Amino acid sequence: MLKQLIHPFSKIITTIIMGVFSIIFMLPFIWMLSTSFKIEADVFNYPIQWIPQTWNGLENFREVWSGDYPFPLYYWNSIKVTLLTTIVSVLASACAAYAFAKINFKGRDIVFLLVLATFMVPSQAILVPQFILYRWLGLFDSHLGLILLGSFSVFGTFMLRQFFMSVHNEFIESAKIDGASHFRIFFSIGLPLIRPGIATYAILRFIWTWNDYQNPLIFLRSNDLFTVQLGISKFADEFGSYYTLIMAGSVSAILPLIIIFIIGQKNVLEGIAGGGIKG
Repeated sequence: MLKQLIHPFSKIITTIIMGVFSIIFMLPFIWMLSTSFKIEADVFNYPIQWIPQTWNGLENFREVWSGDYPFPLYYWNSIKVTLLTTIVSVLASACAAYAFAKINFKGRDIVFLLVLATFMVPSQAILVPQFILYRWLGLFDSHLGLILLGSFSVFGTFMLRQFFMSVHNEFIESAKIDGASHFRIFFSIGLPLIRPGIATYAILRFIWTWNDYQNPLIFLRSNDLFTVQLGISKFADEFGSYYTLIMAGSVSAILPLIIIFIIGQKNVLEGIAGGGIKG
């Protein structure tokens, strides 16, 4: 009886604690959003005015998007690089994952372990060889080079392989008996059955690529090729004393991520839960 009384009470306490921590984690974002709609004189008022007394949001966002700074160009560059990287990365990772999960070839497990071993190498450790290679190939200072950098993922291959492992071999064997090739099986059977995994990795790859600051900083030199992350950094250097404009630009920069996650959060949760079914 006592256990039955304590259990609901503990759930309530846990929910309250998690709710408090959620609010604490959200405070910087709320402050950023609030500041983007304020006038500059109200930014550092104490106590903090979470709801602006004087609304200036339209002017702040107009200055960011229509001012002398080429923010729309940086935004478009990020959209182009992120979408193309996501598409290529999902396709490449899914093909590799299918091969490692459903195609029997000599040395498959050893090759897969070697691929996984590269996951332990920090990306910073190979920046210099990548830089030299891209200069030699003529891919330096180009969006194509930036797209290729993020298009091949060990994590994506490993994650999607877990989903392919959960697909029963009977489906594959039946398709082979009907004369289907691996190409046909992959696109007609494999991909539809692991749709939650595809959606999860696509969303994660989109977020990682959109937020990427290191690769554009190192592999891009031309101002007209900059992504929004470099644009925000440069914008902050030039308008560092105008916090309302910086916050308006930051809100604009994270807006696609919020929209993508809201739309695909169900698939993300299902994909993360389903990824550990079989491995």
